[in-house]
Formats: sequence, C-alpha cells, structure tokens
Amino acid sequence: MPFLAADIGGTHARVALVRALRDGGNGVETLAYRKFACADFPSLPELLQAFVDAAAQAPVKHCVLACAGQIMGDEVVNDNLAWPIHLTQLRHALALDEVAVLNDFEALGYALDGPLVHGGHHLCGPATHAAGPTLVVGPGTGLGAAVHIPGPAGGIVLATEAGQMDFAPNSVRERAVLSQLAPNGGYVAFEHIVSGPGLLTLYATLCALDGATPKLATPEAVTSAAVARSDALAVEAVEVFCATLGSFTGNLAMAFMATGGVYLAGGFLSSIFELLKHSAFEERFLHGRSARALLSQVPVWVTEHGRHGVYGAAQWYLRHGMSGAAAPRPALANGLGT
Repeated sequence: MPFLAADIGGTHARVALVRALRDGGNGVETLAYRKFACADFPSLPELLQAFVDAAAQAPVKHCVLACAGQIMGDEVVNDNLAWPIHLTQLRHALALDEVAVLNDFEALGYALDGPLVHGGHHLCGPATHAAGPTLVVGPGTGLGAAVHIPGPAGGIVLATEAGQMDFAPNSVRERAVLSQLAPNGGYVAFEHIVSGPGLLTLYATLCALDGATPKLATPEAVTSAAVARSDALAVEAVEVFCATLGSFTGNLAMAFMATGGVYLAGGFLSSIFELLKHSAFEERFLHGRSARALLSQVPVWVTEHGRHGVYGAAQWYLRHGMSGAAAPRPALANGLGT
C-alpha cells in the first residue's frame, strides 16, 4: 500500500508517495515526489494536503515524517521549523490511520545503505568506501548529525543533539568571535556558527569586530560574495565556518570511531565545495597527535541532501512501521532544514 514519506526541514519540505518494491526486496519505489517551500503554507497539514491532492489517486492512510525537532506531548517543536507540528491535528486533517515520526538525520542514516553513498564529491581522506560506523552531518537551517552502526538487519542508526554542543574556538580570531557572541561568558552552541543562519552570524560578528558595516543580509549573499571574492569579510566568514565544521566533524568522528566515513549532506555545502576543499577543514578535522592516525584514514564526502531524507524515512518505516507498531516518536536533533 502506498504511503507518504516526508522530510520536513526549516526551509523546505520534501514529500513523496512511496511503496515497497513489489519484488519483495528492501528497496523503495517512488510514485510521486515534490519539493515545497515551507513558507508558502500556513501549516504542515495544508502542505501535505496539496501534495496528496496533486499526486495520490487513492486515499493515503499512512505517513512517516523525518523531522527536525523534539516531541513535546502531541507536538513537534523546533525553533528552526516554519510552524509547530501537531500530530493529532495532522492525522485528523488528512484522515490518516497513522503518523510516525523519526529524526531527520536518523532518516539520512537509514539512507546510507542506499543512493546517498554512491554520489557526492570526495573531500579528504582515502577515496574509498570503508567498513565501520558511518557519520552523516549537515549544516543548514540547523546543524544535525547521526551515526549508522553496521550490524544484522542493516544495523542501527543513532540520532544526536551534537549541534547543541559547546563551540570551542581554535584560533585567536575565533576567540574574539566567541567573546563578541557571549561577552559575559556562557553557552554558545556549534549550531550558532555552523549553519546557514550561523554563517550570517559569523559575517555580522566579523564586521562588528572590524568596525565595518555589514553589506550582506542573507547566508546566500555571504556565500556568493565569498565565491566571487567580492567581500573580504564574507571570505573570512566562510573560512571560519569551514574550519569550525572541520573541528566539529572531527570531534564526532573520534567519538563514534567513524571508520566507515563521514558524509556531509546538503546543497549548502555543495555550493561552496571548492572553498571547503581549499579551507582549513581537513587540518581541523584531523586534530593532532594520536587522533590524527585514526582520522587520516576516515574518508569524508560531500553529498547533496536531495531525496535521501525521504528515502531514509521510507526505509525506516518499512522496517519498523508497516506492521502497525510504529507510533509517533521523538525527533531529537535540529536538522538540515534545507
């Protein structure tokens, strides 16, 4: 029976009508797919209803959401989402029998046994796909991460709140950035710097440190100016962003012993791939001393987010939800939101 699989980020929602392959394999057949701008709709039910009206030929009774946020009772809440998501309201509005929820990066982790690993650009480390725990990280509207641990029946995927870990400066300039962001001390999350909004924050902070008036008002404008090298502080903001992403990703690769590799997901990174490749990302990823021997053997790839979140959500649902046992469950990390 076809079901809805949706990847709900802070900026875009990707929705598909899918079903299990008829040959009994582990794959997913996509019957219809569409990408929406969340800001174009006043709520998630109306967004999904627009898709159903256009794509479904028969009533759809099951839905799985890969979603950034946290479950608070019946609600999915996240500062990066365009609107709150009320699960009972969603179920009733679309006349669904079931709505299952998983973390958006957990869904990407389930896509690691599919097309996600077969594309993208090699960034650093060995240019081969290795065995072992695999990490997927993505800065977008937020900063998400999950790890796939191999094992029987496809292994398991662990979602994380890694984007909420404390930012640790690695240079004098980064210490000045941290001091500007938190002049009286206190908590500054990696996500506050390593994300789309974080890049804009970095740019504005560097302008403030240099006594300059910010000329750029969006993350896209900052990346475009950095690629064109038309604004020196935009170039520096991207350099600090890439270096900090390297530190963050290296920390997680050490924590999870990610010998299977790291996948950096999202169109945002693909748009600045050449800047990322020539940045301090690799040096900061490798850290130093004994950690370097391990991390130098970890391949790092940059891949498009694309349909992978939808595919992973569908894979998770086929494993856990089609028996009717799946229930709405917490989505723990901030997400790509792209």
